[in-house]
Amino acid sequence: MEKIDSHQHFWHYESKRYPWIEEDLELLANDFLPDQLHSLMQANQVVGTVAVQAAPDEAENQFLLDLAEKFPFILGVVGWIDLTSDHLTDRLHAYQPFSKLKGFRHLLQDETDPNFILKPAFQRGLAKIFEAGYSYDLLVFPHQLDGVLQTVKNFSKGRFVLDHLAKPSIQKQELSSWKDKITELGRYPQVSCKVSGMVTEADWQNWEKSDFYPYLDVVMEAFGEDRILFGSDWPVCTLAASYGEVCGILESYLQGKPEGLQHNVWYENARRFYRL
Repeated sequence: MEKIDSHQHFWHYESKRYPWIEEDLELLANDFLPDQLHSLMQANQVVGTVAVQAAPDEAENQFLLDLAEKFPFILGVVGWIDLTSDHLTDRLHAYQPFSKLKGFRHLLQDETDPNFILKPAFQRGLAKIFEAGYSYDLLVFPHQLDGVLQTVKNFSKGRFVLDHLAKPSIQKQELSSWKDKITELGRYPQVSCKVSGMVTEADWQNWEKSDFYPYLDVVMEAFGEDRILFGSDWPVCTLAASYGEVCGILESYLQGKPEGLQHNVWYENARRFYRL
């Protein structure tokens, strides 16, 4: 079955630009570029990807857009922009000619204030990107979901997608409090959820496919078959699993489910959400 990978990254590694790649992540302190990914995609029937920012600057946007122009399999780009800037409207206007720029993301998980997303300037910025036709990727931890819930209430016509299931602690099998917030978030039709980033929240060396099924059950029930997107989180996933293994987790989980549901999760939902 053909797939779209809704979440992966590229970078020319520079320690100053990617400070989140610390000592325990040294495997990632290398270049990761389209030629390396393409063969992995082909082996797993992945026909296109969405490249997501990994550095909080606009140079990242141009880097990814240049790659997308060169490699047709990069169907879309999620970039970064300063949502609090007084010049945001002008910057958004400047990006209008770039049809492969589909949305934006901020590394909210790195903010010490769990309600950073609720800052008035940030909320005004979200209003502007939605008005300009862009989507927003939510990169948060479970303790930041209260701010996310208030935000989606504020933007009934926004387009949000939750990255990495909000990063529950799969290694510790923590489920209940995360489940309650995810269930509530799923009630808002403007929010979708990426099945991505799971392996790095598990025991990197000793995970089993079944470790992820309770979490997949929760998001499938909360968001339904029309708002779940597959994402590999390559190359970050390689800390705990190969590209094929990441695909294999979802393949095993979806085995026996209706073909239409599988097509939606693997392909159609990403195409529709990001307008690919």
